[in-house]
Amino acid sequence: MKVDLSFRRINKLAIPALIAGIAEPLLSITDTAIIGNIQENATESLAAVGIVGAFISMLVWVFGQVRSAISSIISQYVGANKLDEIKSLPAQAIAIIVAGSLLVLSISYPFAKQIFQFYNASSSILEYCVIYFKIRIFGFPFSLLVFAIFGTFRGLQNTSYPMIIAIIGALLNIALDIIFVYGVEGFIPAMNIEGAAYASVIAQITMAIISVVLLLKKTTISLQIKLPFHKEVPNLLQMIGNLFIRTIALNTALYLATAFATEYGKEYIAAYTIGLNIWLLGAFIVDGYSSAGNILAGKLLGAKDDKSLILLSNKLVKYGFFTGIIMVIFGFAFYNSIGRIFTKDPFVLEQFYDVFWIVILMQPLNAITFIYDGMFKGMGEMKYLRNVLLLSTGFIFIPTLFFFDWLDYKLVAIWIAFTCWILARGIPLILKFRKKFLPVTSF
Repeated sequence: MKVDLSFRRINKLAIPALIAGIAEPLLSITDTAIIGNIQENATESLAAVGIVGAFISMLVWVFGQVRSAISSIISQYVGANKLDEIKSLPAQAIAIIVAGSLLVLSISYPFAKQIFQFYNASSSILEYCVIYFKIRIFGFPFSLLVFAIFGTFRGLQNTSYPMIIAIIGALLNIALDIIFVYGVEGFIPAMNIEGAAYASVIAQITMAIISVVLLLKKTTISLQIKLPFHKEVPNLLQMIGNLFIRTIALNTALYLATAFATEYGKEYIAAYTIGLNIWLLGAFIVDGYSSAGNILAGKLLGAKDDKSLILLSNKLVKYGFFTGIIMVIFGFAFYNSIGRIFTKDPFVLEQFYDVFWIVILMQPLNAITFIYDGMFKGMGEMKYLRNVLLLSTGFIFIPTLFFFDWLDYKLVAIWIAFTCWILARGIPLILKFRKKFLPVTSF
């Protein structure tokens, strides 16, 4: 069966995936922009949102890898025309991951203060962290449910439903943020940072409900858990395990960056929070093409079409790099305006503008790295992805961060470390992919 790799087909998958992918960072960016403009303790509240956001993102990324694992397996079965053999897997995977999320919630909730002390938060920032976290963490199980269902849709070569769900969730979050944070005179009191947390949780619950309804109504996949476990469950758990270890390495980098920025002072962590959220937004925009790579690479591997894998990689890199260049142009064109969306504090803006240029220039590099990352996930190469991230974090990111911190570069040190880290992640993936598949193009 010939797989369509036309520009139209790739973008039919990539653009909805792009829109769906920005839902999570858009939730955080909305919180960041709105909290950064409240009347009381805006800088401290913004710092708390950044610290808690880093921790919750770590949890979501660690456990949310079920999306890539499910997508990879289902895509390969679709490519081999064996979809009927995989229909019982999603329900079992969802049950496993949601049970894990409830365990995490029950463990982390009573130790919220200790967790954010570990991030160097103290005094009023620590207090705000605990308040914000103890509300937002209840959205965590719903986020993982959504991730698992998104993975199922992706495996079925459908990115449109995740896009619809993400748009609804993002718009609802923005509306509730404005209402709950600032309040409605005479009806709803201003809840400040607590309001932002409630808005996020309600949006996540809504997305979960819509996800379940669409999966049941629009696909042949059932959410009824049947035993015995599917034969792919051990493979799924192995993939999740490798991605789990990989994501621990990823979040070690994010933890260190957040901890160093917090140690520099409240204005620095506030500026870092703005930069990180913009960086993540750019990453998730490019993730549309990464998702297309994930979906199509798995299908092509299942169909044993190696030549088309090379063609796919060449096209996705071109499209992703071009998208990254557009973000560079946009970032420099609105360099000063972007910062003022998030805060009016002159010292926070000063620290932000000192490093924003690095954040912007990283976007094309991110594009190439994330596209190959997505393709490797689609092909089920989780072990190699794990090893690359362990090595790039341990031998590139950490030494680079400590060296430039020793030179007193502060936030510049963090973003130089991130740049080197992205390069160290992308180059091995490119070399391995081309070594494995390029020879087939000569026949």
